[in-house]
Amino acid sequence: MALELFAGIPVADYAAALQWYERLLGSPPTYVVSDTEALWELAEHRSVFIEHRPEHAGHAMLTVFIDDFDTRVTQITERGLEPAELETYSNGVRKATYRDPEGNEIGFGGAPL
Repeated sequence: MALELFAGIPVADYAAALQWYERLLGSPPTYVVSDTEALWELAEHRSVFIEHRPEHAGHAMLTVFIDDFDTRVTQITERGLEPAELETYSNGVRKATYRDPEGNEIGFGGAPL
């Protein structure tokens, strides 16, 4: 069974969001779908996209689990973004949550140290 994921993030200010997500994800979008939608392929068949949908902006919540948690958080900080929250759960799993200017929450989770 194939698994594909397209996680959408609605935004009101597409131009500002495009710049912010480029800083968060460390690259321009993999695909610019249209003048109101851009997509980043995080891994094969696993993507996130922003789309100009002002009526829904600020309500997305997603978490991406990664192998390189510390490196990723450091790189994002070097690009000028700080996590809104850094957590370590009772099982040792760590999570860095970022909030875009519209309030959407994007988290990166990593395995215990």
